[in-house]
Amino acid sequence: MFALAWPKRPFPYLAAALMGTAVWKLGYQTAQSEFHLIAPLFAALFLIYGAIWKQAQEEEVAFFTLLGWLLRLLLLFSIPNLSDDIYRFVWDGRLLLQGFNPFDHLPSYYAENGFPPGLDQSLYDRLNSPGYFTVYPPVAQFTFATACWLFPNSILGSSAIMKLFVLAFETGTLVLLPKLLRHWQFPRRNVLLYALNPLLIVELTGNLHFEAGMIFFLLLGLWWIVREKWTSSAAAMALAVASKLLPLLFLPLLIRRLGWNRSLRYFAVVGLLLLALFLPLLNGAFWGNFGSSLNLYFQKFEFNASVYYLLRWVGHQITGYNLIHQLGPILATGTLLTILAMTAFEEHPRWRNLPAQMLFAICTYLALTTTVHPWYASLPVLFSLFTRYRFPLLWSYLITWTYINYSYPEYQENLWVVVAEYALVLGFFLYERFAQPLTKGKVV
Repeated sequence: MFALAWPKRPFPYLAAALMGTAVWKLGYQTAQSEFHLIAPLFAALFLIYGAIWKQAQEEEVAFFTLLGWLLRLLLLFSIPNLSDDIYRFVWDGRLLLQGFNPFDHLPSYYAENGFPPGLDQSLYDRLNSPGYFTVYPPVAQFTFATACWLFPNSILGSSAIMKLFVLAFETGTLVLLPKLLRHWQFPRRNVLLYALNPLLIVELTGNLHFEAGMIFFLLLGLWWIVREKWTSSAAAMALAVASKLLPLLFLPLLIRRLGWNRSLRYFAVVGLLLLALFLPLLNGAFWGNFGSSLNLYFQKFEFNASVYYLLRWVGHQITGYNLIHQLGPILATGTLLTILAMTAFEEHPRWRNLPAQMLFAICTYLALTTTVHPWYASLPVLFSLFTRYRFPLLWSYLITWTYINYSYPEYQENLWVVVAEYALVLGFFLYERFAQPLTKGKVV
């Protein structure tokens, strides 16, 4: 990746010690409800992150990249404490080990009809969505099952194995990023924007979110595209979708770059491999149950939205009730149409500006969806490395403010935080888009 040279000045070591201390505190000693700790710890981490970006010398890039990896390793044995998704991961993994398809029944079904071995009331009580079907695709399910096979009775052990998978994905990402940056002629130090981003360290590894797998396979697909290994790229893209479904949004952007004939072959490989990956989970109940859970993201769940919240307010003024059942599908359709329009009307589509198009595609999705959790900002951060835009980095800090919602005696969403978050992000984006002078050689 890079030749490692140990820094000769104290700043890198001081920054490493401070970041390590704050990451440890967030990962091991801070609860989701303790916003009075979460806020200053994230603020401190982002200040150090910014200082490193400003101060890092070219020969220190390898050191700081290694630091980013070590900070992830530091969180290996922490139980995710800012998210309770881990308990659903363990639930699904233990079901698979007993020969049950996690898509067949709601968790509440087993609570009412008897728990299979490995599942019990204490684990059930920790689930954040016992009334909903699982939404995790095959790569994630494989990880859950492997972790629970190795540690069938230990949540900590299962968590550590899942984190080893995430750490492996992140290692691959940190290897691929310099290659792609070099190929597309971006500064190699841009890798630090990903490697040291506090949100990505804490959310992907610390809180166990499988965006890490999606990002790795997506980058692997892009790397093989630029190497003109089309079949390998399609296979990697299928694995990205099988980690998280979001990369489906980016497939239309490939059509004009690949050409129609190659696109058909490429998408055929993606489709066939996805079918093979999903096949062990497919049965008569799968489509309806998986689809019903996906619908929840558009017709029931609400968290930290932007455009949707504005439309919800307008709709409530007119009708007197929440229009999420109508607005969710309409906004999802709007996302699809916008991305198709981007595909059709893009001028001079080239591989080098594909990440910029992906950035605007994912930002369109996040602007129009009803639910935006902090770790959803990981893709905008990733794609920003290959553009002149830095508003996703600001967003990756501001979105941590949403943890204030868990600090009240009963959960409630602080809409003032939402307004401040999106106003600042939008303002900075508009500045970058229209007021900031273009730098020669940078991609819009």
